[in-house]
Amino acid sequence: MSERITSWHLSPAKPRYTPPPGAVDAHCHVFGPMALHPFSAKAKYLPEDAGPEMLFALRDHLGFARNVIVQASCHGTDNAATLDAIARSQGKARGVAVVDPGIGEDALAALHAGGMRGIRFNFLKRLVDDAPKDKFLEVARRLPKGWHVVIYFEADIMGEMRPFIDALPVPVVIDHMGRPDVAQGRDGPDMRAFRALLASRDDIWFKATCPDRLDGAGPPWDAFARAVAPLVADYPSRVLWGTDWPHPNMEKAVPDDGHLVDMIPRIAPTETLQHAMLVANPMRLYWPEEVV
Repeated sequence: MSERITSWHLSPAKPRYTPPPGAVDAHCHVFGPMALHPFSAKAKYLPEDAGPEMLFALRDHLGFARNVIVQASCHGTDNAATLDAIARSQGKARGVAVVDPGIGEDALAALHAGGMRGIRFNFLKRLVDDAPKDKFLEVARRLPKGWHVVIYFEADIMGEMRPFIDALPVPVVIDHMGRPDVAQGRDGPDMRAFRALLASRDDIWFKATCPDRLDGAGPPWDAFARAVAPLVADYPSRVLWGTDWPHPNMEKAVPDDGHLVDMIPRIAPTETLQHAMLVANPMRLYWPEEVV
C-alpha cells in the first residue's frame, strides 16, 4: 500500500445554492496529517493528508457553519485525528468514533469529553476485515447517554442486517441510505426495503448523501434526485446531509463539492425541508444542549 491517493476536488465550485444559517455538514472525514496521526496498519487505502484546516476552509467556502466528522476507516480505532480536528474547530465540530468493542467506560467518557456523540459500525468488507455483530451490540449497550450508532452497509445485505438493527438499544443513523441502487427509482426494491426499515422504528435516521457513489450515470445525478427526494419528503425529521469530503476511494470519479451542495434543493425543495435536514435535525443529534 505504497501509493497515496487524492480523492477530493482541488478547486470546488462555489455553490449556486446558499445553505441556511447554522447549516451542518453532517458527514465528512479528516485524513491525518500522517506525520501527526499515522494511518492504521490495517488500512485498506492510504490517502493524502486532508486535515482540519482544509476541512474548515471547505466548510466556509460551501457556506456551512458546522461539521460532524466521522472517523475514517483508514485510521482504524485510533480516533486521535478526529479528536484533534474537533478540538481545533472552536466548538463548530462534533464527531462519530470507531472503537474497539472492548473499550472501557473511562475511554468512552474521554471520547464524549472530546466531542464524540456516536460510534460507527462498518460492514463494507472491502474496508474492514471483521464486523462482529454480537460485540457491537454489547458496546452499544454501554454508550454514554445521548449517543447513537451509525451503520454503514450496502443494500444487498439489508435482510441480514435487520435483526442486528432491531436489537440496537440506541438511536440509529444509516450512512448513505444503505447504498441503494437509485437507478431502480423511488419505488425500486432497494428503496422499498429501506423504507420498511425506517418504518420499523421511529429512531432510525438516514443520510441523504453521496450521489457520486450511488448514481452511476454521473453528474448531474438525476436518478439520485428522483429516488431520494420522496424519501426526504416522507421522513423530514430523520434526514441528515453531508459532503462525504474528502470522498474516500473516489479518486477515479472525484465529485465537485460545490455541485454536491447544489443537489440539496433538488432533494429538499422547500425552505422547511432544507432547514430540517441541514440545521434542526443535526443539531438535535449532535448539539442537543443548544436546542431550545
